[in-house]
Parts: sequence; structure tokens; C-alpha cells
Amino acid sequence: MQSPHPPRPPYPPGPGALPESDPDLVALLGGPHARRHHAVALLLDRHWRATRDYAVVCLAAADPSARLVATAAFHQVLGGTTGGPAVGALRPQLLAAVRETVRAWAADESACVVMPELRKPTGGRGLRAAMPATPERRQLAERAFRALPGASQCLLWHSEVEAEPITIPAGLLGLDAATAATALEQAREQFRAGCLRAHRELAPTGECRFHNRLLDAPVRRGGPPLPEERRHLASCRHCRHAAEQLGRFDDGLDVLLAETVLGWGARRYLDSRPARRAANQSVSGSSAARPAARPPGGRHHTVPESGRRTKVAASRRRTALAVGAGLASLALLATVLVAEGRSGEASGSRATGRGHPNQVAFPWGR
Repeated sequence: MQSPHPPRPPYPPGPGALPESDPDLVALLGGPHARRHHAVALLLDRHWRATRDYAVVCLAAADPSARLVATAAFHQVLGGTTGGPAVGALRPQLLAAVRETVRAWAADESACVVMPELRKPTGGRGLRAAMPATPERRQLAERAFRALPGASQCLLWHSEVEAEPITIPAGLLGLDAATAATALEQAREQFRAGCLRAHRELAPTGECRFHNRLLDAPVRRGGPPLPEERRHLASCRHCRHAAEQLGRFDDGLDVLLAETVLGWGARRYLDSRPARRAANQSVSGSSAARPAARPPGGRHHTVPESGRRTKVAASRRRTALAVGAGLASLALLATVLVAEGRSGEASGSRATGRGHPNQVAFPWGR
């Protein structure tokens, strides 16, 4: 009997092959039934785990509620309820949809009865009480990120926040790794220039506009601000926020982007990323291979081999559970998208992939 689910394709693709880009897959959602399921399968394979992980952060609780929130976010972004085609950097859009879904459900008493975790102060209740607007100290970065082309958003998010190798965002955009690496450097400069432009456009005084270029110069050369600049920063909050955001480009761009796009739970989301955890474990593993610091008793201690095997086994069990959750949600989401029965103008817009990712401003879903 043939499986009702499309096969999960290898990702990233083999050498010499370029995968279908996220915008191409989104365009297929308005196409024939078989191609729509193909697109849903690939998009879930790429973005389900991160979406569910952020749902866990926002709820301060895991399955099954996190799966429900993640599925609702996919439907909001890919199902046409936002009123336009979901193109560009899909991952930040899905995560923003998770945040707003939890915020909305936490305000619904009937939803809180069904999902008591929505009342947690560290989860839904706290998120509902938090200010929905971007904090002042991140407004320049928000304005700059929104103005970036979708491809630049994708490269920055997956390289900096997700800490993934360049082959991952390259695959999401249908590019080869060398082209994506060059585009990533350009994206960083675009983002930096956008922050400076936002500082100038939002400057409350002419003096702030005068200091616009002086803000970035000390950061680039690695020295302290000029005396005149220090005097101005001491009295101007707008320019202090700008200087702090520009200072994160050399060390802390991941935090800047996560706090700008997500706000709630940004640090916890960063800690949840598999590539980031794997890198930290590699560093810990290389340190563990060397003798540990000598304890008071004068004996060295190392992690026993049995402990390492236990960790590996636990990791494999977690992976199996995540795959099972993804497949279950694939069936649910595919059913929702097919049942929606796109027609008329909405179907035509997705079939044609209206708008190019490099021409679409980032939709925040707020």
C-alpha cells in the first residue's frame, strides 16, 4: 500500500544539485494537488523543528500543545490567512506567527481551559502581558531588517541565529554555496547600512544626524569613540541605542537579530538551536579529552564511556520523537491546506509566485 505521505527528500541535496527554493515551494501551494503535497512536505521538513522549538519556548511547555501552536503558525503563514503570498525568509515569519498565536490564545479564556499552560507566567500569560511592540533599543535594527530583500533576511537569519553552515540558507534560496557566501557578506553590509539609515531617518535632532557616520567609525576601527562623540552619547538615548546595535555586528549579531525579530524568548530560542548546541558540545568534547583541572584530592576525572553512550542513545530517542511529531503534523497540515481549497485570485497569486523575494519587505505578523 502506498504511503499517504510524500517521501522526505534528502536535504541538503547532493553535490552539483540545487534544491527547490522556499519561494518556489510556496508558489506550488496554489498548484495541482500532488505538487502542493510535495511543497508542504519539503517546507515542513525544513522548518517544522524550529517552529515547534519556539512554540515550546513561548508556551514554556512541550508537546502536544507546542505541536498545535506550530501547526497553526504554518497554516497562518502558508495557508493564505495573512492576506498575501509567504515569500522571502520563511523561518522568521513562522516564528513570529508562533509568538502571535500564543499571545492570541492566551487572551482567550476558552483556549486557556483547554491548554492550561497558556496561563504560565513564563509562557502564554507572560507573553500576553509583554509589550507587543519592538523595544526602543531594537527599533533601528527592526527597521533595517524589514527593508532587506528576502534573500538577505534568509542568509542572515540562518547563518547568524540558527548558526547553520552556508549550505543550508543556500539550499533554501536555491543557490550554490559560493554564491550564497558572497551574498551573505553583502547582506551584513546591507543590514549595517540600513541601521545607519534608520538612525538618520529617525534622528530626533539635527545634532543626531550630524553624528550619524561618526557612530559607526569607532566600531569599525575598533577604538573608543571620539571625545565629542562621547559627550553626545552621554546625553542622547537615540544615539546610544544606535551605537549599541552597531557594536553587535562584530560580536553578537545573532543576539541582535533574535531580539529584533522575536523579542520574547530570544535567548532561549538561540540556546535551542541544534547547530549551536552541536558546536558547544564539540568544544566541550575537545576540552573533555584533555585532563580536567586537578581537584583537591589530586586525581583527574574524565567522563566515562558509558555516560557518553547514554547521551548518544538519549539524543537518538529525541530525534526519533521529533521525526514522529513532524510526520504527524505533516498529515494535519496537508489536510488543512488541501481542505482550504484555494481558488480565484489567491490561487493565482501563489501559482505565479507573485513578487520576488528580493522585492518583498519582511511581514512581521504583528
